[in-house]
Amino acid sequence: MGEILEQVTVLQPAERVRLDADRIEALYRQLGPRGAEDVVCRALEEIAARLARAEADYRAARFAAMRKCCRGLVGMAEEVGMPLMARVARDVTACIDTGDGTGLGATFARLLRIAERSLCEIWDMQDDAF
Repeated sequence: MGEILEQVTVLQPAERVRLDADRIEALYRQLGPRGAEDVVCRALEEIAARLARAEADYRAARFAAMRKCCRGLVGMAEEVGMPLMARVARDVTACIDTGDGTGLGATFARLLRIAERSLCEIWDMQDDAF
C-alpha cells in the first residue's frame, strides 16, 4: 500500500471517423455537384459555429443553451454524413438531461475531437471530388 508509482501514462484518445459515403453520394445525386457542395459547405460552417457556441456555453455553465446547440448538431451531422458526430452530440444532450457533469465534460471533449476529425475528413473528401 505504501508504494508510490512514478510512471504516468498520458492517454491520447484517437477514434477513427467514418463518413457515411452513401449519404454524401445521395446529396450529390439529388442536388448535383454544385448544389451538394453548397449544402455541405453551409452545413459545415453552421456546425463549426454551433460547436463554438456550445463550447462557450459549456464554459459559462449555460447548459440549456449548450443542449440546444448540440441537439441542432445532430440533424446537421446526419444530413452531411457524419453519423458518429451525430451520435456523440446525442450523448452530450443525454448527459445534460441527466445532470451528469462528469460525463458531460468527457463526452463534450469527445464531441470536439470527433467534430474536428469529421470536418477535416469531409473537407478532404470534397477536395478529392473536385
